Amino acid sequence: MQQEDRFIIVREDLDIDPVTVATEGLLIGRLVECELLLNHPAVSRVQAGIRNFDGNYYVFGFRASNPIKLNGKPVDENEALASGDILEVGPFEIEIDISEEALTLKVALHIGHGVDSLTAGPDTETGELDELSVPPKKKKAVKPRAATLPGTKALDIFWDKRIRDAGKMVRPSPLFPRGQRRAGKAQFNWIPTTDLASRWPASYFVWSVIIVGFLAVTAALWYTNAYASAPLSHAHAKTSMDLVPSIAAQPSGNSCTNCHSFTGNMEASCSGCHQAEAFTATVIDPHVAAGIGCVSCHAEHQGADFKPAEAALFTCSECHNDANSRTYNGRSVSTPHQGGSGYPVVDGRWKWKGLNDEEWLTKEIGIERLPGDSEEQWRSKQFHALHMHRVRTVNDIPGNAAGELSCSSCHDSFDPIDRATPRKTCDDCHNGKIEAATRRIVIVQDQPNCTSCHVQHVKSKRHWNPALMVQR
Repeated sequence: MQQEDRFIIVREDLDIDPVTVATEGLLIGRLVECELLLNHPAVSRVQAGIRNFDGNYYVFGFRASNPIKLNGKPVDENEALASGDILEVGPFEIEIDISEEALTLKVALHIGHGVDSLTAGPDTETGELDELSVPPKKKKAVKPRAATLPGTKALDIFWDKRIRDAGKMVRPSPLFPRGQRRAGKAQFNWIPTTDLASRWPASYFVWSVIIVGFLAVTAALWYTNAYASAPLSHAHAKTSMDLVPSIAAQPSGNSCTNCHSFTGNMEASCSGCHQAEAFTATVIDPHVAAGIGCVSCHAEHQGADFKPAEAALFTCSECHNDANSRTYNGRSVSTPHQGGSGYPVVDGRWKWKGLNDEEWLTKEIGIERLPGDSEEQWRSKQFHALHMHRVRTVNDIPGNAAGELSCSSCHDSFDPIDRATPRKTCDDCHNGKIEAATRRIVIVQDQPNCTSCHVQHVKSKRHWNPALMVQR
């Protein structure tokens, strides 16, 4: 884990004592949670950051449309800092002083300076200066500095996480209401009564219930005996919801008509019933294109002891193997990853296709694709964010102070990038499966778990291994 550095903030623009901050990376911006708070409309919420790397301090610009300036020049990505440097952020000037103990930032405010929309130059007709014009400042001598730090994925993930964590700490405020405005006070106050209507005899209802109930039971028994090839599984025969969290809207209760009807197909019945708070039935796009649906993996009528959920896991290996000669809409399948856990980078390129926009939103991570991100960069950012923001460490794998995965959990080096160690750490997590409700072993520990990476039901909150997931 990166050691925290000391930053001393001296506010000449405010009547306060110097403040010492210990952090891995100092955030500069208008957001209250930034370590260096610059409260001015010309300053972005999170505009820049400063971090120590190999004994040198670097300033990173986060807003290309509103860049921070170093000695009068905008910072595009990152620049090394040296004592005597001047940072300009809106109307603020920050003088840098670096010592062995800490980096000191001396903040001064110059009203009317550094805000392009408020500063005017010489009048083109009269040649006179506008009253808001500010004479140029003397440039301070700049000591030799380190070279620009090359951009790395680890740094991108670090700053993304720092900015995201700062945004989470924003306290609720009446200025930002969560709900919409309620409707007006108009109400419909008249309530009908039945005191003047003649009532039907109670016997009508009693006999109606008896006749309808008898016909319903008879029809159900006849329908089952005529068409069922074998009894339903226990999961579809039970009359109560004993699995928590539930994966269905209601128990099937051994009813045929819950799945089979004259007006709709079985796929619609499956997806309609399996709509619960913790689970939503979905099928990924590649399976839809191949003509694979719910019943392709979760077959029924194979006996009371048959378990559809477990059968689906074994269906993966039954279809995806070299011995399967069947084609799916003209495409064949083979054994993936040579029968073991895979790694998404092959010959330096990302083989993993990434998540689509709908799937990515369900992860609730808060990292968005930047306009300049290529397809390869976005896949890499998705993959690393999923592991760093969602997964705990196991089996003595190193992590951060919160017990979450970090860059060094899987990579031993970054220049050049180490891709040998992650191939081993994949096997430490992506294997085995234990049913959370019953603690039954569904997949043994030394066998790969396909669904830990290839998630079919992307909107399900029933994780493949809840013990590994970070609680948000």
